[in-house]
Amino acid sequence: MPAVPTSRQIAVLALAATVIAIAPAQETFSIPRSGKDRPLSTDPAAAPWAKGGQLVIDQDRYGRPVAGARTEVRGAWTKKYLYLLFASQFEKMSLKTNPSAKKETTGLWDYDVVEVFIGADLEHIGRYKEFEVSPQNEWVDLDVDLGRQGKQVDWEWDAGFERSSRIDQAARVWYCAMRIPWKSIAGGFAPRPGREYRLNLYRIEGAEPTRKYLAWRPVNSPSFHTPSAFGRLRLTQ
Repeated sequence: MPAVPTSRQIAVLALAATVIAIAPAQETFSIPRSGKDRPLSTDPAAAPWAKGGQLVIDQDRYGRPVAGARTEVRGAWTKKYLYLLFASQFEKMSLKTNPSAKKETTGLWDYDVVEVFIGADLEHIGRYKEFEVSPQNEWVDLDVDLGRQGKQVDWEWDAGFERSSRIDQAARVWYCAMRIPWKSIAGGFAPRPGREYRLNLYRIEGAEPTRKYLAWRPVNSPSFHTPSAFGRLRLTQ
């Protein structure tokens, strides 16, 4: 007859079982091909979101749970565009006064924002594009090359991407839809089923000292610019 486990051993075994039961964090965001290009919509029930790929961001830069800021992301793709929709629960936002969606807003990351970091070259991971949009539809797009001498971030680069934001105050959710031209990010890595890109998705909410920094893939660093921690975007049929 085996020895009866002590209460401490039982607690350890229970903890181990709990750890095993937890699914590993999602490392790949798979999104389906959409039948055709269409105008942007912030309605999750509209095409292409209704049948798009989905993931949830509910942790900080270090992988710790963040309460009250659950962010759902949906995605799809066509030959010409990458489509992404963020649906972000919020408690208290920090918004820029006198917003303008007509030109790029420098320093947008100091306010509420969602961010997309995507790189087409799987070998040179320090090369990627950055897209940011606020609840007021302000925007920033940047060409980043961490190995480039001098100008690692090209502020003058223009992706020509489209965006649309909407705040639902009653539901305490804000939505952001993006349509990003593949030609601005893919280079020689044109989209096709099975193609993968390096990706991380972020969100910032509120003001210090209670500001929330969320990341799909934890970077374990104060900086979102940690490409070694990025996950993958996979295009499916």
